[in-house]
Amino acid sequence: MTERALPRSSRGEAITEPRINDRIRVPEVRLVGPEGEQVGVVSIGEALRLAQDSELDLVEVAPMAKPPVAKLMDYGKFKYESAQKAREARRNQALTVIKEMRLRLKIDPHDYETKKGHVERFLRSGDKVKITVMFRGREQSRPEMGYRLLQRLAQDVAELGVVESNPKQDGRNMVMVIAPHRNQAATDAARRSAKAEKAAEGQGPQA
Repeated sequence: MTERALPRSSRGEAITEPRINDRIRVPEVRLVGPEGEQVGVVSIGEALRLAQDSELDLVEVAPMAKPPVAKLMDYGKFKYESAQKAREARRNQALTVIKEMRLRLKIDPHDYETKKGHVERFLRSGDKVKITVMFRGREQSRPEMGYRLLQRLAQDVAELGVVESNPKQDGRNMVMVIAPHRNQAATDAARRSAKAEKAAEGQGPQA
């Protein structure tokens, strides 16, 4: 029997919706009960009768198995709960952005404090920060000074972030990446995602 190609949407994407009830066109299925219990191999007619008697749907969950596996379930409730879980997963996903901050090797104290403040703000927002120390002229022969400057900054913001990529020479620059602590990043990303969803729904952020 030649296997039919999966139906496709108008964008050419394969439709992944499972076949349910009388759309399941096979002679028999391996049936699984609503609580996950194994019923065994039964004819499609018997499986549909059991679904009707139970006021449930017959859903094909493993179409490539021989015979295909079908389960008795409330398909509408299943789809709703799956959509809720997917939405929650998106909401909890850490959407990390990489910001960049440039420092001069001979940076004055006031400028250093200003730059450090920006790094702290980025980390509080759940973003990673790429710190670049730029060397000029003879400064290139003193990479240890750039290393000490980056280490100093990492220690000053240690409560908010951790060094993800240690300082390394990159031509005339030295680069280090600081990432926010995981719990902080997840919390802030979830907050941003929730606000974006409210805005998309036309509700706007709450005052």
